[in-house]
Amino acid sequence: MTETEFHTLQAKAALFDLDGTLVATEHRSRAAWTRLFTSHGLPCDDALLATFVGRRGQEALADHVHRFPGHTVDELFDEACGYLMGPDSPPPFAVPGAAELLADLHDRGVPLAVVTSGLRAHATELLEHVGGAGLFQVIVTAEDVNVGKPDPQGYRAACEALGVHPADGLAFEDAPAGIRAAQSAGLRCVGLTTTHAEADLAHADLVLPDLTGLRWARTADGV
Repeated sequence: MTETEFHTLQAKAALFDLDGTLVATEHRSRAAWTRLFTSHGLPCDDALLATFVGRRGQEALADHVHRFPGHTVDELFDEACGYLMGPDSPPPFAVPGAAELLADLHDRGVPLAVVTSGLRAHATELLEHVGGAGLFQVIVTAEDVNVGKPDPQGYRAACEALGVHPADGLAFEDAPAGIRAAQSAGLRCVGLTTTHAEADLAHADLVLPDLTGLRWARTADGV
């Protein structure tokens, strides 16, 4: 067994992506999108599935809707959500270290936000795996923005709601689209290799395998 490597981080606020960053869901999302395509007689491979990671489902589907004659994006999204929430969908689970990090940050009084490409009901359910939605002062979902990641709108809205300048915040993401969104908003960003290879996250300020071994240093104002 290797000894845990510790990393000390410092910021006035922490902003988290959800799927793949706090809660492992990529396996069930892949299953749902795969079922959507194959149910319509369309091939589905890793390259196609990668176009959905870290993005709002409707926006990702818009790139492929031409392959589903007679169907709209909303119809296809509702179908995929049915597969995602069905009884045979593989269960999600907490990313290692997520629950412990959130509990520590909450106890310290660090302002916390979630910025997710998923729907609010989906986010609320998933957050139960890491301590509950009540840990967060702000939750920004797909319903709260006009355009999703890699656009920075969600992260900008979260920083404004927290009352924190982006330069003083730190984001956590698992996908290139999310990293671009966070950094375009002016945030530093930690990339997690929970769904992508380290090379795919090269633009992140720090790349880690998960959320274990993280320590939070106090800022000048005591947070």
